[in-house]
Amino acid sequence: VQLQASGGGLVQAGGSLRLSCAASGRTFSNGGMGWFRQAPGKEREFVAAIRWSGGSTYYSDSVKGRFTISRDFAKNTVYLQMNSLKPEDTAVYYCAAVRVLYGTNWSTQRSYDYWGQGTQVTVSS
Repeated sequence: VQLQASGGGLVQAGGSLRLSCAASGRTFSNGGMGWFRQAPGKEREFVAAIRWSGGSTYYSDSVKGRFTISRDFAKNTVYLQMNSLKPEDTAVYYCAAVRVLYGTNWSTQRSYDYWGQGTQVTVSS
């Protein structure tokens, strides 16, 4: 199983970026996928997640209303649309996947079975 994250870059405050995470090797129809981020000197934190079946979404308070997570069944890909970006959104963003839901706590890293490599997002002021 591989998760390939892409779409990071440098953007000015107030701008937008869309991250993609393409999964290969299996589908996660009974699970879901999420995004975490890690800023320099800080712990990795939960950003957003989506349940593959039904499409329920979950967000951290810091991004709610600005970020939108979505999925594309045909492409086995999850997206994170990031709008109204702030300098404090600067971080390496990681996608992750849950194989099977079982009382899943979306905001906890240990809930996830697979991780992709990170993609850098830098927001300048």
